[in-house]
Amino acid sequence: MIALGSDQAAYRLKQEVIRHLEELGLEYKDFGSYSEEPCDYPVYGKAVARAVVSGECDRGIIICGTGIGISIAANKVKGARAALCHDCFSAEATRLHNDANILAMGARVVGPGLALKIVDTFLNTEFSGAERHVRRVSMLEVD
Repeated sequence: MIALGSDQAAYRLKQEVIRHLEELGLEYKDFGSYSEEPCDYPVYGKAVARAVVSGECDRGIIICGTGIGISIAANKVKGARAALCHDCFSAEATRLHNDANILAMGARVVGPGLALKIVDTFLNTEFSGAERHVRRVSMLEVD
């Protein structure tokens, strides 16, 4: 199951992602926001991160205007590895090398077409499991 979260600036793009996941037959849980009314992105970034880290959801997708704030918020949750990606190469590399469990994007940075390609890349790429990457990912944990 995929956890989803956005602020009001990214609400429309999140709806595009939802339609895409539905077309792919993938299950998701929407943690909000549920409209374009002003809201606080940390609430949704942390909710998605908690769902992923707890095992309630397998991976997460979070979106705000730039993707920066919501990814910072998500990464405050121990065990979350939210990666801000605005291209497919970064989405693939962060899965292969960093075992990122949450994709962050900026709705004011990428258009819907590219965003859906980034989502597909992120969801379809598995962690390489190479020893050097396993070692480095373990170093990412909060001290």
